[in-house]
Amino acid sequence: MTEMLLTGPKEGLFTETLREQMDTWIAKYPAGQAQSAVIPCLHILQAANEGWLTTAIMDALASYLSIPAISVYEVATFYTMFELSPVGKHKISVCTNISCMLCGSEKVMKHIEQKLNIKPGQTTDDGLFTLKEVECLGACVGAPMMLVDKQYHEFLTEDKIDDILDRLIS
Repeated sequence: MTEMLLTGPKEGLFTETLREQMDTWIAKYPAGQAQSAVIPCLHILQAANEGWLTTAIMDALASYLSIPAISVYEVATFYTMFELSPVGKHKISVCTNISCMLCGSEKVMKHIEQKLNIKPGQTTDDGLFTLKEVECLGACVGAPMMLVDKQYHEFLTEDKIDDILDRLIS
């Protein structure tokens, strides 16, 4: 874990760099509407903490934004982009919603499971990959598709999947 969470007054909850990044987002909303910045702030904090959020980080964010902790938890637990436990270096999110399912997302998922020897929700032994099944990534026209880290990959075939994963392994 990085040195992001400090103790003391509100100004000391996070490092100066993280506070500056979050304050940029908070300033985009009207005064008293800091809760509107929860999603971008969670992204910033998750990226600074090896890809996942601890309860302490979410509590500190709630304090920093002067909102109830439940308001942060609701967002972090609703969206699949937020992780509440450690993840691998690369996160693979496979869409299994209707468009992707009709175009073969079950085959995509099975192929990845076999190639990496993990199931959805698991991380490879070497800590390189975490596999997730997600509802919709909003790229139905390119089904079946997956998100690897922050990169969309559409019109997936077994060969295309192998190429993507092999490049990340090397």
